[in-house]
Amino acid sequence: MKVLMVNGSPHANGNTYTALHEMQQVFEKEGVETELIHIGNQAIRSCIACGACAQKGRCVFDDVVNEAASKFETCDGLVVGSPVYYASANATLVAFLTRLFYSTHFDKTMKVGACVVAARRGGLSSTFDELNKFFTISGMPVASGQYWNSIHGRAAGEAAQDAEGLQGMRTLARNMTFLMKSIALGKDAYGLPEREPSEWTNFIR
Repeated sequence: MKVLMVNGSPHANGNTYTALHEMQQVFEKEGVETELIHIGNQAIRSCIACGACAQKGRCVFDDVVNEAASKFETCDGLVVGSPVYYASANATLVAFLTRLFYSTHFDKTMKVGACVVAARRGGLSSTFDELNKFFTISGMPVASGQYWNSIHGRAAGEAAQDAEGLQGMRTLARNMTFLMKSIALGKDAYGLPEREPSEWTNFIR
């Protein structure tokens, strides 16, 4: 089992990292390999809808998105962490995820997704909902914890005082591990669900 973890905060060791690291420790105890990549401090432009990835098999902008693509393909689960800015995820992270999901054409079905969000006070649930949409559009089961996956803190390190939030991260990691292992057993026994050819429609035809 392997989990790719993405830190979408500009701060490598801030409160988002505190949440991810709490999960990482549980994964390691459960025998799950993890890799944590920090992208929140990088200059990542968003998708320009050029469609070149359909021919190239990779994004036309050759940066950390393409570097992460192969890691995403081989992992069993993806954890995305973000601070909350104006009740939304960090724009750099959203640009990264938009291009990562759009430019990778491998089957993501049954890879397990989870997101965690950090804020001083509000905007957590809207950011949580925003990030989960990347998983659900891709056929990825979403791991749940004991609450919405959030942690509180303003200054770096304050999240370490949020006992309930930290417990939620540990619960999430254990539940995610169980789900990944269960899916692996299910694949061996039953294979993946049948997938129909995509039906593409819009509102003008």
